[in-house]
Formats: sequence, structure tokens, C-alpha cells
Amino acid sequence: MQSFRTELENPLVERDIIELERKIREFKDGKIAEEKFRSLRLARGVYGQRQQGVQMVRIKLPYGKMTLAQWKRIADVSDEYSTGNLHLTTRQDIQIHFVSLDRTPEMWTELEKDSVTIREACGNTVRNVTASDMAGIDPEEPFDVTPYAHGIFEYFLRKPVCQEMGRKFKIALSSSEKDTALTFMHDLGVIPRIREVDGKQQRGFKVLVGGGLGAQPVLAVTVFEFLEEDLLIPYLESVLRVFDRHGERNSRHSPY
Repeated sequence: MQSFRTELENPLVERDIIELERKIREFKDGKIAEEKFRSLRLARGVYGQRQQGVQMVRIKLPYGKMTLAQWKRIADVSDEYSTGNLHLTTRQDIQIHFVSLDRTPEMWTELEKDSVTIREACGNTVRNVTASDMAGIDPEEPFDVTPYAHGIFEYFLRKPVCQEMGRKFKIALSSSEKDTALTFMHDLGVIPRIREVDGKQQRGFKVLVGGGLGAQPVLAVTVFEFLEEDLLIPYLESVLRVFDRHGERNSRHSPY
């Protein structure tokens, strides 16, 4: 019998939240191993803290954009379920600390009332898509990359191939050749470009793949000087499928 209910209109989101609540109960009843439960909760933005009995919940905000209603919702949720303090992250996210594991489904429900998700904010998933902070208002940008960032976020959210990869996958979009989003240190980064074809302007992107920080930092490699805009998501999906199928899952010290 279902013990937890929501009033959300989106059935996919509602199913996610109900499943999290059920998995929490099964974990506490000893029906799910800790490692399996850890993977499941991480993919739903629930991250363990050093302090016993509380969690850090990470919100997933594509390119850091929020409406005023979302800001208020996040603040109210923090007051109700946490200490009232919010932590801003380098990936343009927000983290809420000291949340009881039992209350995370209820908290997620409240956030989703203003279309704020925690899904795939942690774990070996496509992490939050970042963009230049000047995107949309940069006088040097060929065009605004924020719709593309949002499109990537929406397309890969809940995508089966992205749920349990060998590693997390980070994507960034810069607004101009200045590369203020630091695409060179991301798994995949793009820089907007325009070229003329038969006298007409065509949008596209310079595409870089394979960058990263950590114990073995590496610079991304340019794979396209110009990739047409409508090929961006298909190419990204092909990269993710290869990464999921062949990515290193055993050695945590490997950069790949």
C-alpha cells in the first residue's frame, strides 16, 4: 500500500519522489544494501554528510538560472527542512545541508511545486549544465547559449543511459571565444560560433571533449571547430553512450 502521496501534476516527477520514499523505507528495513541505496539516493540529489542522520540535498539549476518564485521556494524549503542557510556551488547549483533523510521526499515535493528538481544533481550522472555568467547579455557572444543549455538539461534528465555511468559527466557552455565557462576543463564544452553558408548565417559550436580536474588534470581536446547546432545533442548523446559503455568503473584513480 502506498504510504506517501504528492499532489504534483507531473506523473514522472511524482513517481520519482514516491520511489525515493519507498526505497528509504526498504533501506531502513534492511531490504536494500547500503551501497545500492547510496547509488540510488545520489542520483536523486541526496548526499551523505559526516554528521550522522542528516543529508546534504543538492538542487539542479541549469546554468544557475532561477525565477523569483523559485528563489522564494528554495528559501522557504531551507527554513522548513534545514537550518535556513543555503550554499552556492561552483557549478551554479544550491545545496541545502542538515536535512533528515526521512524528510527528503517531502522536501523534493515542495521544491517541484516551482519546477525545482534535485534529480541527478549527484552521483555518476550528467551533472548540472553550466554556462557563462554573461550568457544572454555578453556583447561579444555570437548568440545566446542559454536555450541550448536548458535543452541539454531537459533532454538528458532521466535519460536511461545517464543514470549510472562510470563517472559523473560535466558540461559547460561559454558565451564567446573568451571561454569564461572554462570549457577546456570539462568533459564536454561548447563555444558558440557563426559561419556563412550560401550567404546565410548558420549557428554552430566549437566542441571540446575530455577535459577534467582532480588528481590527474587534463585539457579537453577540440573535436569540432564547427558543429551545426542541430547536431549538438545527437553528438553529445553519442559521447555519453560510449562513456557509459566503455568508461572506467573499477579504478577510481584513472582519469577515464
